[in-house]
Amino acid sequence: MKLLSLLAPLALVSIHAQAEDWPQWRGPSFNGSSSEIHLPTSFSPDRDVVWSTPMNGPSASTPIVLGDKVFISSVDRENQSIHAICLDRISGKILWQNKVGDGIRRDDRSNFSSPSPVTDGKLVVFFYGNGDLIAFDLNGKQIWKRNIEEDYGQFAYQWTFSASPLLFEGRLYIQVLQRDQPVHDRGKDGAESYLLCLEPATGKTQWRHVRATEAQAESREAFSTPMPYQINGKWQLLIAGGDMLSGHDPATGSEIWRWGTWNPTRIGHWRLVPSPVAGAGVVLGCAPKKSPVYAVKPGSGNMDEKGLAWASTDRNVSSDVPTPAFSDGDFFVLSDVSKALCRVSPEGVVKWTFETPGRIKYEASPLVADGKVFIVNFNGDVVVVSAADGKLLHQASFGTSEDKQVRSMIVASHGQLFLRTDTKLFCIGKTVGSSGK
Repeated sequence: MKLLSLLAPLALVSIHAQAEDWPQWRGPSFNGSSSEIHLPTSFSPDRDVVWSTPMNGPSASTPIVLGDKVFISSVDRENQSIHAICLDRISGKILWQNKVGDGIRRDDRSNFSSPSPVTDGKLVVFFYGNGDLIAFDLNGKQIWKRNIEEDYGQFAYQWTFSASPLLFEGRLYIQVLQRDQPVHDRGKDGAESYLLCLEPATGKTQWRHVRATEAQAESREAFSTPMPYQINGKWQLLIAGGDMLSGHDPATGSEIWRWGTWNPTRIGHWRLVPSPVAGAGVVLGCAPKKSPVYAVKPGSGNMDEKGLAWASTDRNVSSDVPTPAFSDGDFFVLSDVSKALCRVSPEGVVKWTFETPGRIKYEASPLVADGKVFIVNFNGDVVVVSAADGKLLHQASFGTSEDKQVRSMIVASHGQLFLRTDTKLFCIGKTVGSSGK
C-alpha cells in the first residue's frame, strides 16, 4: 500500500507529461500530428462530450488550445460581424468575446473567419479574410490592430482570402499569394505576392519579401500557410503556391530554393489550397484538382527535376483542399477528390488506403494522434481510423441540419479532442482538471 501511494502521483505526472498545447492551425509540430495519448476512440454527442458551446455562425477556423484556454475565430451571422473568442477549456464557458469588425463574407463559399488564430503563450493573434490582423493578451485586452489590405493593397482573389498566421521563434508571418490583376473589382494591376514578417509585440513590419512566380491568373492564388521545417540543422519556412514549392530564411524571407512546376502549361485556374508538409527530409506539395502529390528534396537555387523525389501515381494520393499530416515516419494524405485516406511512406509507397464513408466531402485536414487518424466531413460526421492499418475504428455524427460546410480540422490537446462544426464547438474526452496555466 505504501508503494502504491508513492507510485500513484508518479503515474499522474506521467499522464500529464503527455499533455500538450495546440498553439496554431497544424499543431505543435507544424504537421497535423500530436504526441497526445489516451485520446477517446468511441464517442458521440451523447457520450464522452465534456461540453459543447453554441457558435453564432459557421467558420473554417480551427480552435487552438493554450493551457485552460481555447481560442477561436467566428462570425456572428445575425449581426454580420467577425469576432475573436476565448473559452474556458474545463467548462466551455466563453471567457471573453471581442468584436473585430463588420461584414462577414465576399462570396457564398466561405467567410472572413476562415484563418485560425495563433498564440505564443503571451499573446494571441487573430487574422481575417478582410485583412484585419489583431493581437490580444490572454485576458482579451487588445494590444494592437492593423489591416493588411489597407497597408499593402486589396487582396486579389477569386474567392475570399484565407491564410492562417504563423508565430515562430519570435516572429509573426502573414502570407499573401495573389494574382497580379484585379478580379471582381478587387486588387490592382501589378499586385505582388509576398511574405510579411511582423514584430508580435507591436505588429510593426520587420520586412516584406516579394515572391515572384510565372503562374498565371488564378493559379497565382494560394490559401496555404507557411510552415517551418528544419533542414540540415537550420530552420526554413516552406511555402506552397504559384505553381511551386519554395524554402525561405525565417530571419529575412530570402528564398533559399524553389521547385516547380506541377503546371508546366501554365493553366490559369489552378489555385492552391493545401499547405506544405514535411518529414523525413522531403517536402510534400499537393497540386490541385485531381493532380498528383509531389515530394521534393530541399536544396538550393532554382531546382530542376533532380529535386523531385517522387510524384504520386496512385489516384487516391491527391488532395485539392486538405493538407496532409506527417506522423510516425509517414505521410497521411486525405483526398477530397477520390474520397480516400492513404498512408504514404517518405519514398512514395502507399501502405494502406481507406475509402471515406458516404458521399459527403471531407475538406478538413486530418489529425494524427495516439495511433489514430481523425477526420470530419462537411456534415460534421467524424471518422476514426487506425493509423497502423487503415481499419475503421469509429464513426459518429455531430452535425445538425444546419451543418453544411464543416471545414475545421479536429485538434488534440490535454487528453481531449476539439471539434468545431458550423453551429457548435465540442470538447470530447474525459473531464480533465485544470492544467494550472
